[in-house]
Amino acid sequence: MSVTIKSEREIGLMREAGKILAKTHEELAKALKPGMSTWDIDQIGEEIIHSYGCIPSFKNYHGYPASICVSVNEEVVHGIPDKKRILKEGDIVSLDAGVIYKGYHSDAARTHTVGEVSPEAKKLIEVTKQSFFEGIKFAKEGYHLNDISRAVGRYAESFGYGVVRDLVGHGIGKNLHEDPEIPNFSKKRRGIQLQAGMTLAIEPMINQGTWKVVWLDDDWTVVTLDRKLSAHYENTVLITKGEPEILSI
Repeated sequence: MSVTIKSEREIGLMREAGKILAKTHEELAKALKPGMSTWDIDQIGEEIIHSYGCIPSFKNYHGYPASICVSVNEEVVHGIPDKKRILKEGDIVSLDAGVIYKGYHSDAARTHTVGEVSPEAKKLIEVTKQSFFEGIKFAKEGYHLNDISRAVGRYAESFGYGVVRDLVGHGIGKNLHEDPEIPNFSKKRRGIQLQAGMTLAIEPMINQGTWKVVWLDDDWTVVTLDRKLSAHYENTVLITKGEPEILSI
């Protein structure tokens, strides 16, 4: 495993990438409404990213055909935008996006409501977001990777939710996916010791029911095995000697 420590110059570029990505998510959240297609969302997102002089991290990454992963309801991640997939009142939609700014990536995801949704759906979204913040309490120099993972998983599971095990967070920098892998559940080993200058994409993926997932025939879209709802919350985080810095918020 080779975990890179970023220089001040690299951190500055990633900080700028994160700001642009945060703005992209803000604009996408404003645009979401019943009746629009998931393809519409992707087109808006791609246009915003290009308007800041950035490149979408996901477009053509290992063959992924879009700039924004748009995952609806039981879809966990990697939903492929489609002109025929229309959002309706009561849906929840997870938007996962990445940008490349001067050669450096930022990666972040948000789950939104479409119109009025059930209290159960709102609760899942809130707990998923908070599980991220529980995790980054330990995203400081001197702690171990599993301290983050344990905190995320314990919080989500305390509400009876399933914590996805087949997909994990990751390091990020010049490459979209770098070492280390960052599970959202506790493992037996403590994992690497965190050092200032590490940049991590921490991303709880939390299911209303079972943690188990399956891949659809498109080889991209991941759905919950029991077809219950799933939510996703992610940010690019800089490890420091003190409090972590969220670069994509």
